[in-house]
Amino acid sequence: MMPMHILYGGTFDPVHHGHLRLALEVSERFGNVPVHLVPCYIPPHRGETGATAAQRLRLLELAIDGEPRLRIDDRELRREGASYTADTLRQLRNELGPDVPLVMVLGTDAFAGFDLWKEWQQIPDLAHIVVVRRPGTLLDPEGEPARLLTERGGEAVDASARASGRVIELDPPWLDISATGVRERIGRGRSPRYLVPDNVWEEIRRLGLYGACPVKNF
Repeated sequence: MMPMHILYGGTFDPVHHGHLRLALEVSERFGNVPVHLVPCYIPPHRGETGATAAQRLRLLELAIDGEPRLRIDDRELRREGASYTADTLRQLRNELGPDVPLVMVLGTDAFAGFDLWKEWQQIPDLAHIVVVRRPGTLLDPEGEPARLLTERGGEAVDASARASGRVIELDPPWLDISATGVRERIGRGRSPRYLVPDNVWEEIRRLGLYGACPVKNF
């Protein structure tokens, strides 16, 4: 059986325990296959990031230190420009070949706007889509994402049998942490400890990111 390749993209501004726990849950659901975290360079659907690409990458490196099931793929940072999922998947598909199961992970909130993504119709032919259910987010039953889920829905075991094409819903335990909330907390002079790994918080303070002040936020 060909090895599976799983990627989980995002801004990671900053990476927090919600990202990390979700990535591990996905890894376990697929037999402890490593999950590749893919930080984007410029997110197409939001404003500027609070930290630079290099700083966000450094925080990710610290966050996954010692966890072999989590890895970093920095291709979007190296490619620069707006980070479009279709471009990344097409590049990966060219590298992996046509037969390796390729899986991309996103939350229900992101999937709800999937039909607004660049070349979204091509994505299911490039990879399986794992949709992680997020509390409070529902799909429009008349929308394209719901139709796609109905037409291509499958189980986790289906992803290993073919290279792409399935939309698989997962409902793992969800840590209700947001990067926006972490940034706002730091900006107000409050500690984000236990929301982010300790070494990530130390580096945020060292670099003065998100309005952190070493004395004020100690």
